[in-house]
Amino acid sequence: MSEAIQTTKVSKSTSSRLAAGELIRSPAMGAFVGMILVFCIFAVFGYDRNFLTLGGIANWMNFASTIGIVAIPVGFLMIAGELDISVGAMMPASAMTLGILSGHFELPIALGMIITFGVAALVGLVNGLLVTRTKVPSFIVTLATLFAVGGLTLTLSVIFVDRPQVAYYAPDWAMALFGERYYGFRAQVFWWLLLTAVFFFVLHKSPWGNWIFAVGGDEESARNAGIPTNKLKIALFILCSVCTAFAGMCQVIQFSSAQSATNFPLIFNTIIACVVGGVVMTGGFGTLVGIFFGTMTLGIVQQGIGYTEIDRNLSSLIIGVMLLLAVLMNGTFQKLATSWSTGKKEE
Repeated sequence: MSEAIQTTKVSKSTSSRLAAGELIRSPAMGAFVGMILVFCIFAVFGYDRNFLTLGGIANWMNFASTIGIVAIPVGFLMIAGELDISVGAMMPASAMTLGILSGHFELPIALGMIITFGVAALVGLVNGLLVTRTKVPSFIVTLATLFAVGGLTLTLSVIFVDRPQVAYYAPDWAMALFGERYYGFRAQVFWWLLLTAVFFFVLHKSPWGNWIFAVGGDEESARNAGIPTNKLKIALFILCSVCTAFAGMCQVIQFSSAQSATNFPLIFNTIIACVVGGVVMTGGFGTLVGIFFGTMTLGIVQQGIGYTEIDRNLSSLIIGVMLLLAVLMNGTFQKLATSWSTGKKEE
């Protein structure tokens, strides 16, 4: 009996060490430490300017939510070894589509949103098919889509409403769900948190998540193992466009207007959020939690600097240094994770 108890204790001790070791070597740990460090710095320098108040926290969380909703599927694609930069055109295109359909043509907003999601899914399908059928790098394909969608959005906006922007006042129920503020937090923040929870399950607890990591790690081996690599990539491109469309629709509902100008900062912000969150550009490595922390870190830097006496122009410098450090740390965490997995197999 005593031997059995002792064996159980040893087993529990070993498993706890394994869990702690895996946590330390996870890319999410680096993202979490970076977020805490950045938060503490801005908390010290912005204490007298209400950085730590509910309004201050809501400010950078609101900013982060827009990036976060798009960064999740972009991160999925990066883990799978692909990239989608057409999100910069997809967001204003979706906002303008909903604004024109439900604002100018006065369609019910539910129908307008369904059509907008359909248009976004079509763009994602085109991206996925071009990448998988032509084998042209996804960066080039989505770069072309970025300018094509951006130009088409501007042209159609002028044709339908005779200007590159449109006003739209959503009904009360839509405003409450997608555009209202609650204690300073936009409704979009809560959608971001919900999507983070859902996609955490998809990436880390479902077979589809294993497929995404397998395709990013070694696509040929994944295909030989029976994983439908092309269908998976097409689905991820569609997911990316649809999530971006949702963020765009939230924007037009909240601000009661939409513009057709391509959102180039969104492209860089989503990629930065993923890389700072521990996603490796070469694919096969990353976590949803890390992407979440990376997005929060970016939000703190971009908005938190306004609560300090630090020159706002230095925010780009801070983000650049942070990105470089993240890339260096990601390589280290990847090596640690690999060595840890190898060590466990040998045991």
